[in-house]
Amino acid sequence: MASKTQFIEELNARYTPKGEHIILGKGMLDGEVVPEVNVTIPLKTINRHGLIAGATGTGKTKTLQVFAEQLSHAGIPSLVLDIKGDFSGIAEAGTMNPAIEERYARTQLPYRPQAFPAELMTISGERGVKLRATVTEFGPVLLSKILQLNDTQQSIMSIVFKYCDDKGLPLIDLDDLKKVLQYVTDNAQGKAELAANYGSIASSSLGAILRSIVALEQQGATKFFGELSFDVHDLLQTRDGKGVVNILRVADIQNKPQLFSTFMLSLFAEIYMTFPEEGDSGKPKLVLFIDEAHLIFDESSKALVSQIETMVKLIRSKGVGIYFITQIPGDVPEAILSQLGLKIQHALRGFTAKDKKEISKAVENYPTTTFYDASTLIQNLGIGEAFVTALDEKGIPTPLVHTYLISPESRMDVLNDAEISELTSRSALVAKYEQVINRESAYEILVNRMETAVQHAAPDQKTKPAKEEPGMFEQILQSKAGKTFTSTLMREGAKAILGMLGLGRKRR
Repeated sequence: MASKTQFIEELNARYTPKGEHIILGKGMLDGEVVPEVNVTIPLKTINRHGLIAGATGTGKTKTLQVFAEQLSHAGIPSLVLDIKGDFSGIAEAGTMNPAIEERYARTQLPYRPQAFPAELMTISGERGVKLRATVTEFGPVLLSKILQLNDTQQSIMSIVFKYCDDKGLPLIDLDDLKKVLQYVTDNAQGKAELAANYGSIASSSLGAILRSIVALEQQGATKFFGELSFDVHDLLQTRDGKGVVNILRVADIQNKPQLFSTFMLSLFAEIYMTFPEEGDSGKPKLVLFIDEAHLIFDESSKALVSQIETMVKLIRSKGVGIYFITQIPGDVPEAILSQLGLKIQHALRGFTAKDKKEISKAVENYPTTTFYDASTLIQNLGIGEAFVTALDEKGIPTPLVHTYLISPESRMDVLNDAEISELTSRSALVAKYEQVINRESAYEILVNRMETAVQHAAPDQKTKPAKEEPGMFEQILQSKAGKTFTSTLMREGAKAILGMLGLGRKRR
């Protein structure tokens, strides 16, 4: 059995960074807290991403709260996707109780209850900063992936975007995009313009794209697409030296997985395109925490997961760290899991054969240790305890350490309605994004164009009601094949009716 002295020497040699760092807790050996061992994470490696995993009720959310608080102390803002709705208490100071008193007595660290600067945000119309984006900002490639279009439909979407760009048709919301699709499908002038300059497009393909848009609208995307679009630089606020904790409340996201993935990808893409390259800046510019991460990957297409994987690889060069919070490491695809430098593993429960396989896989991902029997201890970690392994300042994985985590200094409970109203009423960002801007865009331009075309019709046509351009269904019926089908249908229907009345032809 390893000695306590050896444990202190080895762990302190690897968990005592020279530069700025945050503290997560104290090391443990043989079930006892070792106050001499601080489990710290260098700020310069936090943009290498990470994972917080563990069974339900083992303390993942409180660990996330501690992490966000420590980043705030260091002046680093964060964005937390709060799916369970239990994170907002970070905006109010915590209170001492016997459990916290005991924990801090064992760690020999001071407990300073305090509130942290916070912003509540929403993509579904709740109280808070309204996050929106325009269709143009998404672009045809990203939008096609969200709509799960095939290769042919993706190329058509690119043509539609090019057509709108050439014709000066701003695509702000989904109504704009639907109106353009309708215009180039059912309007004679629109069809002619598209065919003349970009080639003929099958109406059935345009119709399939339109159906995908309607499906996305049913998940609430109508509120997400529009103006004023959210400026990601507004996530980088600090107040009194503390980084602002931006809390995106998405408690109903289980019913809207496609909308959730839409937001995630648009956010990643916007950050990557607008943030400058950071290089080795010494600390991250922003940290994203994605709670219940399995909801993203369970409901996402392969193309979407691939896109997320690409963004995870690229975005750290912008000084941004991404942390996934989930029950088991296997919830995160292998290609993304391999990109995560920090792992905080709470207890896993081996109730079934499948559970035991997941435990074995989790342990295999950790550095080997002589201080613990990891496969046994991982099932017996207490609440507020976790295995931790990170990257040191040179990017080398640190030893696995059984960690007694510190408690949050803010409230470990949600805000009440009055507190939410107070927080949002004094927010400058809420006021900035509250008003919906509905400037002239593709929808209004095309509606005016069609009305003008009717008003400027030939004089002899003005006395007659304006005849609308036939739609897709009408065109099919008016075609040669459609007329044949219609005649056959009428003939067979008439024969059936005459037969029922006894007026059909008599048999010879």
